[in-house]
Amino acid sequence: MSIHARPTLEDVAARAGVSRATASRVLNSSPRVSPEALEAVTAAVSELGYQPNRAARALVTRRTGAVAVVFSEPEPKIFDDPHFARLIRAGARALADVDVQMVLMLVHSPDDQARAHRFLAGGHVDGALVFAPHQNDQLVSIVKKLPLPVVYAGKPWGPLRGLHLVDNDNEGGAVLATEHLRSLGRKKIVHVTGPLDELSAIDRLSGFKSAMGIDDKAVAKLTADGGFTKQGGRKAMTELMAKVPDLDAVFVASDLMAAGALEALQEAGKRIPEDVAVVGFDDHVAIAEHTEPPLTSVRQDSDQQVKHMVAHLMKLVREEPVKQKREMLPTTLVRRESA
Repeated sequence: MSIHARPTLEDVAARAGVSRATASRVLNSSPRVSPEALEAVTAAVSELGYQPNRAARALVTRRTGAVAVVFSEPEPKIFDDPHFARLIRAGARALADVDVQMVLMLVHSPDDQARAHRFLAGGHVDGALVFAPHQNDQLVSIVKKLPLPVVYAGKPWGPLRGLHLVDNDNEGGAVLATEHLRSLGRKKIVHVTGPLDELSAIDRLSGFKSAMGIDDKAVAKLTADGGFTKQGGRKAMTELMAKVPDLDAVFVASDLMAAGALEALQEAGKRIPEDVAVVGFDDHVAIAEHTEPPLTSVRQDSDQQVKHMVAHLMKLVREEPVKQKREMLPTTLVRRESA
């Protein structure tokens, strides 16, 4: 090989002492290679400074080396809510770790959905990670019709048969939060919900209801929808103080709403946690550690969720067997000063 020539796959195979086919399998992350071959080819790639020709690889493998990360939310919510920023960062890191380019897609309006359908059907990506579909959202039915590997974050609406998803234990986390408040001796516990066209919010409400041992009639008196926004959390908390004047604890279905709820409580002269104990959900350190007082919260590990989604999706892309179509990740309670 000339010192000025770009190293080829044949050069890598020769340096590693393996066949071209074996070198190709290693570079395409095939499971059908021995540990010795993997080590030899990896070392040869590093020594030669080999860079695969992506255009040529795409012609052979029919893969683009790109994955769509699809959010079914309006732009302001994506960029104002730190939960989504955390998911996007986690997606970029996890895909970079497997040498795949992330294509971010925000799909909210019917026009967005039509563009998404054209793009995803056009062979521009190898698969998709789909986040936060709402009830009556057409995105799920659009994606289902495409011959494209897809992994969902959480449960989409509709039948789950044949779908691949990675979810956090929202219901179990809500039980943890509510039982913690009860263990503190709180008797009048209320709940600020997320929008109930999202299954994560419904699951968190279900966990609250289960831990409280109450029926739907009682639930209506003890809950208010905060819309997963800070201002919504503030408004819902004000509504709940009017409905339940002697409330002494609140479980809030997101940290962003909890920040608003804390403001409403403090403006009403309530001491936290002496008068009202507060527990959030998400454990976003940027929020939970900087509220006054710092917020006790249920932790869902977004980084792990996205890593599991990417690992699952890459198996589908490579047509490898997947043992588990639906995976549930645990949630934990992180105690701080608010409860």
